[in-house]
Amino acid sequence: MAYVGRTPANAALTTADLDNDIVSTSKIQDSAVTSVKVADDSIVNADIKSSAAIATTKLASNSITINGSGVALGGSVTVGETKPTISSISPSVITNAQTAVTITGTNFTSVPYVDAINTSGAIVVADSISFTSATTIVATFTLTIDGTYFLRVENPDGNAVRSSTAILTVSDLPLWVTASGSLGTFAGGSAISTQTLTCTDATSFTCSPNPPETGLTFTSGTGSCTITGTQTAHTTAATSNFTVTATDAEGQTAARAFSISWSFGATGGGQFN
Repeated sequence: MAYVGRTPANAALTTADLDNDIVSTSKIQDSAVTSVKVADDSIVNADIKSSAAIATTKLASNSITINGSGVALGGSVTVGETKPTISSISPSVITNAQTAVTITGTNFTSVPYVDAINTSGAIVVADSISFTSATTIVATFTLTIDGTYFLRVENPDGNAVRSSTAILTVSDLPLWVTASGSLGTFAGGSAISTQTLTCTDATSFTCSPNPPETGLTFTSGTGSCTITGTQTAHTTAATSNFTVTATDAEGQTAARAFSISWSFGATGGGQFN
């Protein structure tokens, strides 16, 4: 519609010239509003609808770093501590002497700390630790007190595990009382006096060969074993050699060599020790 009268001078529109909502989105061309038309910091959270669904690719930094690894926004990552585990050890029974124990498990890192913890609570640090792999380490212990021990492995980052049970046993070997060597000379054709072999802490005995000689009888017991009978293997002077092995409750063994000599003739009727 043409103006009636004088045409007004050109002047910029102000907010006072516009009623609320008078300019609709259909009046604004696509891409008409540029960044230079938007004041810095003028867009706040309230200006962005929750349904806007702004793609992470539209952000200058569309990932974050967790534990040294980049994770895309909207992605997922498992965050947690990697703890070592203990599955087995070898040997599981040792003496008080310095002994290397191989520990098998997972997530070991070089070089972990290893402790042996007595069921009484006493803690003994390993003399040395050798790292083989993430699943195998070797800890050398000198444990002067007999008993059972838990093992604890701690990686350098502080993650640690303690065995669920006391998996290491420290025990003295069976201790022989009867001296090794000859048990004496016996008449070859007569029954020998009972020979008793004694070993402290032994719960059973084995003999190799068994019997020590044909005609003899070897009997295992607790703390001692016996040899009885009449040998039938020899008719002339001879010596029978054999080895007796003692085993204790922890499965530890101690072997000792013995011999018996046989005599015949005028001097064969008695025992000569």
